[in-house]
Amino acid sequence: MENTGSVFSELNLGHTKIKNRILMGSMHTGLEEAKGGFEKLGKFYELRAKGGVGMIVTGGIAPNFRGRLHPMGHQLSFPWQIKKHKKLTTRVQKAGAKICLQILHGGRYSYHPFNVSASSTKSPITPFKASALTKLGIKKTVWDYANCASLAQKAGYDGIEIMGSEGYFLNQFIAPRTNLRNDDYGGSFENRIKIVTEILKATRKKVGANFIIIFRLSMLDLVDNGSTFDEVVQLAKILEKESVDLINTGIGWHEARVPTIATMVPRNTFTWISQRIKKEVNIPVITTNRINDLNQADQIIKEKHADMISMARPFLADPEIVNKFQNDKADEVNTCIACNQACLDHIFKGKIASCLVNPKACHELDFVPNSKGFKQIAVIGAGPAGISFAIEAQRLGHKVSIYEKSSEIGGQFHLAKKIPGKEEFEETIRYFKKQIELLGINLHLNTTIDLEFIQKQEFDHYIFSTGVVPRIPSIEGIDHPKCISYQDLINKKPVIGKKVAIIGAGGIGFDIAEYLAHNPEHQPTSLDKKAFFKEWGIDCDYKQRGALTNKEPVESFREIYLLQRKKTKHGKTLGKTTGWIHRQSLKDKKIKMLAGVEYNKVSDQGLHLTIDEKEIILDVDHIVICAGQNSENKLYLEASKLYPHSTSLIGGAHTATEIDAKRAINQGVRLAYDL
Repeated sequence: MENTGSVFSELNLGHTKIKNRILMGSMHTGLEEAKGGFEKLGKFYELRAKGGVGMIVTGGIAPNFRGRLHPMGHQLSFPWQIKKHKKLTTRVQKAGAKICLQILHGGRYSYHPFNVSASSTKSPITPFKASALTKLGIKKTVWDYANCASLAQKAGYDGIEIMGSEGYFLNQFIAPRTNLRNDDYGGSFENRIKIVTEILKATRKKVGANFIIIFRLSMLDLVDNGSTFDEVVQLAKILEKESVDLINTGIGWHEARVPTIATMVPRNTFTWISQRIKKEVNIPVITTNRINDLNQADQIIKEKHADMISMARPFLADPEIVNKFQNDKADEVNTCIACNQACLDHIFKGKIASCLVNPKACHELDFVPNSKGFKQIAVIGAGPAGISFAIEAQRLGHKVSIYEKSSEIGGQFHLAKKIPGKEEFEETIRYFKKQIELLGINLHLNTTIDLEFIQKQEFDHYIFSTGVVPRIPSIEGIDHPKCISYQDLINKKPVIGKKVAIIGAGGIGFDIAEYLAHNPEHQPTSLDKKAFFKEWGIDCDYKQRGALTNKEPVESFREIYLLQRKKTKHGKTLGKTTGWIHRQSLKDKKIKMLAGVEYNKVSDQGLHLTIDEKEIILDVDHIVICAGQNSENKLYLEASKLYPHSTSLIGGAHTATEIDAKRAINQGVRLAYDL
């Protein structure tokens, strides 16, 4: 296929055209099953369509009951279900974009005891063992796929995407890892892909030639006994032969022990495999994973790594991302930082998805401006909570002034962006700065506010987002020169010795361990693709099934002890979809994780501990204190006594049990609407 050289150029599929080469990739939001969810989902998709995207793929919809991801999961199998879906298709198409329904059968990834797969196996990430699908069951499932596609067509969708990657049902047939059958749907490659070809033939026959069919092809399984490169190429050519319109890139099974979309994954890491497959077929190939900058996406298209770009989470962060880039307003984009905290973590906990940097995502109908009149508002503290409030309140018509005691905005985000693997947090600070400028918010840096200022009552309302201060535990000798708080470590950058103990193994403790383990003379692997591939054992030569090879872990720059009082697993409170990555990273760096620790004292000798009733001394050069934090809310407590109806408290100053940017930003935005 001829590449016209721009991500904003039209893509001609022959029977239809897509206005640009930007796809909003499939994301399950939880609205699919929620009460009134399709009305909310319609608004969610409509805003992204108005924001300039060329085509949208919905969250996965099952073709039958056994394929549901959970017992109450949504399926499209009956004509009476069409009405709901028209709420999506009409709004998206009216806004100028195309929309495709993703057909997703969970297979052994389904969270219910009725799940089925190629063989009777159990995935390591779900509780129920799958039953092997019978031949009759296979025939019924093939029919169900075609029927689902036909109903999608009647609901007004422009096409469908068939999910054949990420370790779901069809991937389970394709890969020998999970296909243990000895009939004509197992054994040889030709047999293992038979169900795929049967579904494609039945579906195309049902929907006709002028209906988009995308196939999500697992190009890198990243699990043992996955597909070979030759098998991926062979299947890609079969997809082309079976009249598939577009091949989308799938990277990694959900059970793979390789990070593929989290923030420590370098941007655009997997376009190389899309490029290799593109050379083998003549139909458009879509590339995906960790693409959040359309200027870089444009280069991917120009360098012929792919014909189309798929981005999912960036559309949660900013529904206007396409229009902003196309109109040379890239600095106004609220960039996805790939944290997973409000999107994937929510879905895996059975909650409605949203976005840490944009809490309106998937909740657009919740935000209705009040009519209480506009106010003069002072925001004290320019961390994520305060700035998020200020931006939203100014947009709503209030007049906002921000007062920050330090020389820069961002609060805890300024610490986060300095952690290897969290460089993306700088993007949010850049977005905050630009919005303050565009909206004309009065920003006063290096300014300390006291009670006397508030007593002048020059403002109608005062928002206290004064953040947190590190909690210093009561340990004998904690004021020893060896001891330093995590804030002082990051901000003051003192010379730190080669042997370090970290008190506290929460999220901050893990971040500090990564910070101290990093060799400052090297780039973090989050900024170095080749180093990232080596660190996680990704075989770019694709000599092995699944494209895995032996890992070459990054050696820690220091000898580090990560300590906690609790006897539970280190990192238990970390994000559901990223915690394992942080634990594995530190384990590979040979960070010593000690639990059930009693801190006795600090002396010239080091840190004195008791573990399992045995006293030991860690002969360390420095001790970094990551023992939680306390709310910095003294001024608020004083002011609220005098003016209880014109003071509000948000962010870490409100609750400091754990630094939580998701909660802080959400509080700030919602308060702007409630005030």
